[in-house]
Amino acid sequence: MAAQHAERRATAATVVGGPPGARRFTGDPDVTSGRTVVAAWRAPDGSPRTGEVTVVSGSGAPGSPVRIWTDGAGVPVPPPMAPGTARTHAVLGGIGAFLLAAGCVEAGRRLVVGRLVRARYARWDRAWADAGTDWGRAGTGSGEPEPHGGR
Repeated sequence: MAAQHAERRATAATVVGGPPGARRFTGDPDVTSGRTVVAAWRAPDGSPRTGEVTVVSGSGAPGSPVRIWTDGAGVPVPPPMAPGTARTHAVLGGIGAFLLAAGCVEAGRRLVVGRLVRARYARWDRAWADAGTDWGRAGTGSGEPEPHGGR
């Protein structure tokens, strides 16, 4: 926003007529309505310029003054971003960065927990395989003598 305010300047122009051809937007992006007119103004070096610019509805009659924004060479550009719009962009950018960082942390957490769970299940599988089919039943061929002399 600061760079836009530094490189763009408001310039007084005079409406010369309506648009001669195709429509080109060089007006305020915060203003949704407007119309294209041909205007004349002076560049920063003093040379006369004429071109198509977008003006707010209701203005733009031939001979009427309009305010346009130009760059250092006198070429029409959109006006600099409004402080409210810049604030909105900053807030949305901050929220987006936070959500992206939180998503990366959550993805990393899920990867680590998933690997830990898979390792635990693998240990359980090995323990069950070591126990065999007679996992704890007394006297079912586990190699232990039967209680009370085998009666």
